[in-house]
Amino acid sequence: MSLTRRTNILLLALTVIIACSTLHSAKAQKAPKLAVIAYFMGKGPEADSYPVEKLTHIIYSFLHLEGNVLKDRESDSIAITHLVSLKQRNPGLKVILSLGGWGGCPTCTEVFATETGRQEFARSVKHLVAKYKADGLDLDWEYPAIASVPGFAYSPNDKGNITLLVKALRETLGKGYELSFAAGGFREFFVNSIEWDKVMPSLDYVNLMTYDLVNGYSSRTGHHTPLFSTPEQQGSVDYAIRFLDSLGVPKNKMVIGAAFYARILRNAKNENHGLYQDAEFAAYVNFHDFGSYFKAGSGFTYYWDDIAKAPYRYNAEKELFATFDDERSVELKTRYALSKQLGGIMFWSLNGDRFEHGLLDVIDKVKHENAPAFR
Repeated sequence: MSLTRRTNILLLALTVIIACSTLHSAKAQKAPKLAVIAYFMGKGPEADSYPVEKLTHIIYSFLHLEGNVLKDRESDSIAITHLVSLKQRNPGLKVILSLGGWGGCPTCTEVFATETGRQEFARSVKHLVAKYKADGLDLDWEYPAIASVPGFAYSPNDKGNITLLVKALRETLGKGYELSFAAGGFREFFVNSIEWDKVMPSLDYVNLMTYDLVNGYSSRTGHHTPLFSTPEQQGSVDYAIRFLDSLGVPKNKMVIGAAFYARILRNAKNENHGLYQDAEFAAYVNFHDFGSYFKAGSGFTYYWDDIAKAPYRYNAEKELFATFDDERSVELKTRYALSKQLGGIMFWSLNGDRFEHGLLDVIDKVKHENAPAFR
């Protein structure tokens, strides 16, 4: 073999080695596959001020039933059309339509109890996602088979009917559209509302509402969106993941929830900084208003529960207790989702965030920094 030929072979081999090394390095630096899902309520142009490039999904909230069909009003049409246009900024963004919300599905039990109702609904969903060039549907029926909104009908048969509904939707939509549902983050929902083994094969994600565990109907303070359970409070992100994992729900379809808002409870006596005290709901404060609501001189003192991995504030003079997510707790939730190889993290709602230096920015930073396993 000539020297020239040997040299060329060595150069070729070196080129291949360098190329493979570069490809491996690029793969190592690529962000993990973690869905970042924002619920959004309001006028479409309001989303323009947020860093939507950091989202994988945006869920328009909410459409409602009219008879047996999913109905879009004129305001919905304008908003959805604008959200779909955001794909010009983020070509990978999926725009999902949503049914329901709290108080938004008073006739779900009645409509989804019949084959006719389920089929007509499924066809109306396919019509709307095609009409808007949207990417799928999120079911937010709060809640099948258990008492929820006072005065709303519910039935034990809801548990089987939502399975039939999801199957009808998947058969009608086919595999080209995404299908998810919003799940209550508490034990009663896990046990009584869903046939997990039957419904999950048809779904892309289950969006776990691991917030509002202390809510407008609560009579005691606690963490409304804790990462871990405590001796005084069972419900948490980790509790939900462990429970569903024990039922065989695939982890890569589980999406944990974060809260971009605080819940304020009043008449919480000054013991344990107001934590786990009798109280009643007082107010709802978005994250973008924390700076003014909790400003210096407001009387609120910041505390951190290192068991729950959750922040809270207490105003001893006014006996006000605040429970919420912040930068620290959202960072830990994102690390948790990555370490458990979950499907993603979602939040209510994009409108509650800051335009800059917000909680979505925290999620995105952790997602892209090759964060170490959660500890």
